[in-house]
Parts: sequence; structure tokens; C-alpha cells
Amino acid sequence: MRRDRGNPRPPRPVRLLGACLLLALALVGCGADTTSEPAAGGAPSGTVTLYTSYNQPEVDALLAAYEKVQPEVTVEVFRAPTGQLSARIAAEERSGGVRGDVLLLSDPLSMQQYAAQGMLRRWSPPQESAVPADARSDTFWGVTTSNVVAVHRPGNAPQSWQDLAAPRYRDAVALSDPNFAGSAFGTLGYFALSDDFGFDFYRALEANGAVQVQAPGDVITGVAEGRFEVGMALDFLARAAVEAGSPVEISVPEPGAVHLYAPMAVFKATDDVRAAESFAGFLLTRRAQRALAALDRHPVRDDVPALAPEVSEVVPDWSTIFDRQDELRSSYRDIFGG
Repeated sequence: MRRDRGNPRPPRPVRLLGACLLLALALVGCGADTTSEPAAGGAPSGTVTLYTSYNQPEVDALLAAYEKVQPEVTVEVFRAPTGQLSARIAAEERSGGVRGDVLLLSDPLSMQQYAAQGMLRRWSPPQESAVPADARSDTFWGVTTSNVVAVHRPGNAPQSWQDLAAPRYRDAVALSDPNFAGSAFGTLGYFALSDDFGFDFYRALEANGAVQVQAPGDVITGVAEGRFEVGMALDFLARAAVEAGSPVEISVPEPGAVHLYAPMAVFKATDDVRAAESFAGFLLTRRAQRALAALDRHPVRDDVPALAPEVSEVVPDWSTIFDRQDELRSSYRDIFGG
């Protein structure tokens, strides 16, 4: 379904978690489009190095699914948070060039900086038509989507995002660092460029004693431990915490959850274009999308069932945020430092 940039997306019916889990698990091994590699020339082979900020269970599921259809390709993985991954890529660029082949990140802003530097390969994955137009470019494509939601102590849900700057939450709000977590930067882009929020929203949060922590997981831990009453965090991490028994609740303040997509790309400097494109393209197939859906990640494809409940969403204006990244980072630092 097409989503309008910057406008709230109405909620759709909540799916039953248990039934969808069984369906998603059953479908992981099914489906005809199991690979992105055309038959001509035989199967690809070689070694692909994946740089990613995805969590380890998701990486493991993707590698297991890919091995079933392309056993002659070995995928080596370097996994790290967005900020650490960016530092590694920058260091490699300074010392002779990036040594990765495929890049799988948690937000489009982090990916776009590499596109702007000409580091990503222009190509057309066979499955790209399955990716919504607002989640793809000519060098990177969304693989999963997620939402930034409110995670709070039981019974203390904010009704709107503006409530986080209210006296009831003084010294009790946690935000993850947009210079470390890509999801936090995407969230910053939405609020900072919104007529209803702007940087005044962040100034009000800072004046109300909001605390910056490093990562979305730190927000959830802080709320669970009672150090904070509420914070902004990724929905799938929060659901996992609730499922594990963490004493937190999830809500979607007005005007909606901030909707993000997590893209993949192929580095232009790859030594094995065929194997790299085979693995990257595979991430858009139903087989890969079902493997991710079984782990409660929301597939980018509309034709793969998701476990996550549908909620009201707002979508950042990515093109504008791409153009104003430096300004956004600088203005944020003026408020929260770092």
C-alpha cells in the first residue's frame, strides 16, 4: 500500500499474533521466487561480505534461507550498530576502499549518505517492483519496515508525542542518540521537519529533562528498570521485551508511529558483482521476507503476511531529510550536545 509522506496513515485491523506466527513459519520454506539469480550462466559462487546493523537472529535467518537456494555462495558478516558500522566504512575508505560487498542497514538516511558519495552500485533487482515506490531508489531498496513507538511504564501512556514534554514526564523521558542509532535519526527528521513539532519539540524535551541514551534497546531497558517513565523505541524490540516479560507497555501517540524502512544495497567496489547482486536481490524474495516475518520483522512486501499489528503511522519526507542531514545533526547537537 502506498503511504503518503508526512501524513498520518490510518490503522488497519490488528492481526492475531499466534495465527500469523504459525502461518509465517509455515511459509518460510514455500514459494516459487526463491532466488534473484537468473538461470543463464549457472548458479553464482564465491564469497560475499555483508555489512549490516540488523540483529543477529535476523542475519542468521537470512543466511540459512539463502544457503538453501545458493549453496555455492559463502556469506561472511560484519555486524555492528549503525554508528560503529559507519566508522568502519569510513576507515576503510581512507585506507584503500571498502571491503564489504552488500550493505544492509536499519534506516534509509544512513544508506543515502553512501549513495550521495557514489559508493553504491546502480542496478535493478529482479524483485524491485515488489518494493513500494517510497522505499526504493536506483541504488538501495527497503527490505523491512519498522515503527518508532512509545514504550512506557504500565498505565502511563502518552496520548500524543507532545505529551513527552509535559510536567508529568519531567526528568523521565529517554531518547536514543541519532548519531548512534539510525532509527533515532529518522525520527529526528520527521519531528524536526514537521510543522506541528519542529526543533521546538526537542527544545521542550530538553527543558523538561529528557535524557539521551545510546540505543533504542537502552530506552526499553531504562523504562523497564524504572529509571524513565517513557521513551521512543523501535516496535519490534519493544514487542520482544514485552514477550520476554519486561514490565513495559507499548502505545502509539498521536499523530502516529514514525514509519521507517531498512534498506539494502551493493557496494560499487564489490569484487564479485554476480554473487553480491544474487544475495542482495534474494533479500527481496518471498522466501527471505517470510524468514524475517517469522521473527516479527515487518516485510517490505505487501504480499507477505506480517506478525506485527497494524497501527496509525506517519512517514518522514525522506527526500527533504536526505538534503538536510547536516543541518539536522547540527541543530540537534545545539540542543542535546554530542
